[in-house]
Amino acid sequence: MDLRMDDARSEVTLTAGPLLLRPWRPEDAPALLGAYADPAMRRWAATRMADADDAAGWLAAQREGWVAGTRFGFAVTDTALGGELVGNVALKRAEPSSDTAEVGYWTTASARGRGVAPRALTALCDWAFATFAGDGLTRLELVHQADNEASCRVAEKCGFAPAGVLPAFPPAYPLAGHRHARSAAVEGISSADRRAGSAGTAGGRATPR
Repeated sequence: MDLRMDDARSEVTLTAGPLLLRPWRPEDAPALLGAYADPAMRRWAATRMADADDAAGWLAAQREGWVAGTRFGFAVTDTALGGELVGNVALKRAEPSSDTAEVGYWTTASARGRGVAPRALTALCDWAFATFAGDGLTRLELVHQADNEASCRVAEKCGFAPAGVLPAFPPAYPLAGHRHARSAAVEGISSADRRAGSAGTAGGRATPR
């Protein structure tokens, strides 16, 4: 993984093989809406994305998170496909001094089964530990709905261990959730056989993404 500071606000870009992870941009709105048109996204994602206004609001929230230092969202693009959007990863820190942060992700329909999710999520986790360890970050958590088996596989491939079950909390979260935790950086994921096809992690008791 390579890290490169790319502007005065200390936003970063990350690379993992052909994947480029960068902060979201206003011009990503059409691709974002296309990603959320996928039935699997509508099933797993807590966020609803119906129109251009929804997309603009979501993208504005990503920019605000960077400024506040509470949410670091990256558009995942594939340089081998001309910069096509293939997913999203995000690190959320409710408090800058907290020792725990939450990570989440989703992938587009065309990207599933190609190892995009574990590569991108591993790059995010390695960056998080490298960047925020000095601020006390020692633990990352990943939460997903209990019946999202593919997200369990992604968590395992990224070095997350099972860390408990969260009870259902209807109506927002009608099913139980699985919590996974990672407390240290692990080797990056590059093997072509490390693949999973999950749309994403939103569900259970996880915070909407």
